[in-house]
Amino acid sequence: MTDTLYIQPISFVSGPQAVEGDAVRLAGGMVYAREFAVILRREGKVVSREIATSESIADALAGLPDELGADAERQWSALRMAHPPMELGGRTIRLDQPQVMGILNVTPDSFSDAGKFLDDPEEMQAHAAKMHEAGAAIIDIGGESTRPGAKAVWEGEETERVRPAIEHCVAMGAAVSVDTRRPAVMEAALEAGAHIINDVSALRYDPRSLEFAASSGVPVILMHAPGSGENLHADGDYDAVAFDVFDFLKEARDRAIAGGVAQERIVLDPGIGFGKSLADNLNILNHLPMYHALGCPLLLGASRKRMVGALSNEAAAHQRSGGSLALAQLGMDAGVQLLRVHDVFETVQARNVWRGLRDAALTDFAGLAD
Repeated sequence: MTDTLYIQPISFVSGPQAVEGDAVRLAGGMVYAREFAVILRREGKVVSREIATSESIADALAGLPDELGADAERQWSALRMAHPPMELGGRTIRLDQPQVMGILNVTPDSFSDAGKFLDDPEEMQAHAAKMHEAGAAIIDIGGESTRPGAKAVWEGEETERVRPAIEHCVAMGAAVSVDTRRPAVMEAALEAGAHIINDVSALRYDPRSLEFAASSGVPVILMHAPGSGENLHADGDYDAVAFDVFDFLKEARDRAIAGGVAQERIVLDPGIGFGKSLADNLNILNHLPMYHALGCPLLLGASRKRMVGALSNEAAAHQRSGGSLALAQLGMDAGVQLLRVHDVFETVQARNVWRGLRDAALTDFAGLAD
């Protein structure tokens, strides 16, 4: 008999003063949760679901099976923890508010930019500078397309694609992550000045990746994908996708920690669009706040994904900015710390307006009588 626990924030308020203090600042950010569903799953089936607030959660957790006690306390603590800033090559990226990560693909077959940044270095440099000036906290550089059906790339070729882009972005003062699953590329990228490893295989593609990531000392982004080999989109068969992805990320986190990666250097990504149907993606997105219980900052990469086209009359990738902004706002409302996007200027503007509304909401009750 296998029992698993999930603590899912399910209702939100503008601030703790709106409910006389009975709310939690979710993951140290700008989102406040009031009610939580304490969900017990046994052999893959939900067998109980109890609603609690911060004032009654202790009783709800006390009623769980004894073997879940430690995990229950860990998840409840994680939901309330504030993540320290990321120190990236002299740049400090605060995680108490949403940050924007700009996408720079230097591939010939990206679904979004069709290789223009690989073929024209000057255009790549101009685009990188545009994202940096627009407010991208991090620029994520990838040399291999991970869209469904994309061909694998030799690590030497991938390295030659990303190295010039990394060197340029670092030279202009940007914090840089490298989007790769190959340890040789990771090593070359860090030598070129990259600050973060972003591995869509969660360090599973190559057995050497975990050892290198641990020894590097840099932050690592671990993403959910059901496939374990060349095709990351394979084997997308789920019992309950939001819980299954939670379990995968929990295992990936624990594997990384056991391999020597400090928990405070781990970021988790639920992998929107990787081996998931439209219904799967929507289910995960509606459960995003639950993933804070894993105790790591979260990254959401839903920009211009196929699901946006599926919900908007099959709009082409370059016509999906509106839907992408809607998903970015959903991520902000869920307390996600990092938003990986193509449209940096628009997302930063949306973030700034959202942040202004959040700040103002904290003073909404200032004029009320005691």
